[in-house]
Amino acid sequence: MNILYIYKDYYPVLGGIENHVRALAEGSAARGHAVTVLVTSRDRRTRVETMNGVRLIKTARWINVSSTPISPAMFGWVRSLGQAADIVHLHFPYPPGEIAHLFGRSRAKTILSYHSDIVRQKNLLRVYRPLMWRVLRRADRLIATSPSYIDTSPVLSRLRDKCVVVPLGIDVDRFATADPARVSALRTQLSNQLANQPPQHPHTSTPPHLLLSVGKLRYYKGLDTLIRALPDLPAARCVIVGTGPMEAEWRRLAASLNVADRVAFVGDVPDADLPAYYHAADLYVLPANARAEAFGIALVEAMAAGLPCVTTEVGSGTSWVVQDGATGCVVPPRDPAALAQVIASLLGDADRRRRMGRAAADRARAEFDEQVMIDRVLGVYASLLERT
Repeated sequence: MNILYIYKDYYPVLGGIENHVRALAEGSAARGHAVTVLVTSRDRRTRVETMNGVRLIKTARWINVSSTPISPAMFGWVRSLGQAADIVHLHFPYPPGEIAHLFGRSRAKTILSYHSDIVRQKNLLRVYRPLMWRVLRRADRLIATSPSYIDTSPVLSRLRDKCVVVPLGIDVDRFATADPARVSALRTQLSNQLANQPPQHPHTSTPPHLLLSVGKLRYYKGLDTLIRALPDLPAARCVIVGTGPMEAEWRRLAASLNVADRVAFVGDVPDADLPAYYHAADLYVLPANARAEAFGIALVEAMAAGLPCVTTEVGSGTSWVVQDGATGCVVPPRDPAALAQVIASLLGDADRRRRMGRAAADRARAEFDEQVMIDRVLGVYASLLERT
């Protein structure tokens, strides 16, 4: 097959969709398919290169509108590449790429991975909506990352006959193990870093537990709820990996609640070090507060590491990835008291955490391994081409 992927960014830009596109592209190329990825560059130059068997075209970027890069050159590339492609795979939402394909007159089968509803960019949606529906109706298949997202999305629920579920995948083996010496040293380092504040209850003898959260620090991650829960969790320490626009506000919140020295904002960490952070933690927490958190790929990374997870019910995939009572717990969003209660219950029951961790690791390997994901996506392509 000749496969064309279209999105806005690609490695070395890191992000959930960027990582997903790279895994699909390199995985498809490794299985003998001709793969091209078309994205925008970070400047006003167009570059063509080959990376791990993938032909990578980065078209000149001229402006960003609401965090959406605009590259006029992409339209010409879409038209020319689309004529030779068997499959064009779009990754929504990226309106410029979708519009370029809509008017590119390609006869290729079109797959669209629907990663998230457009939640916050209301003005963009108001302008884009008519074209968006044309793009979605033209697509031969829509890939959703969970069945719950199809049910709850005001868009996908109207197009469910076109939908197929393929969960996002990761390299499970990379997270399943970590160097024990590195994990022990990291846990000691983090515990010492967060050991300055004594427990609020002087008779508490429980050793500190490490709560972990990983990802871009955006509003919908809901880490303000976790910070607000910490006063009720005197034995807990919170490690936050990542950077983003909410960091300064969340730091101020922690200070105002007198828990700043129990919250470590460690910033971005190298990919090679990330598995050790999961293995050093006692519990993973993603207290999402909006549907913009459509799946929660870090939940899968934590599960692959055998870490039980606590997340929230926001009507997206988070409460499908984490099976309440089996691989972790699901609580209402924006409810610090409920979050604290569940975290305290889990931290107080090591056996339950171990059972959940084993179940989480098994589910990650069965459902969320990237090789399984690649098999499923290539199966979608093949089923469409067989019909022609």
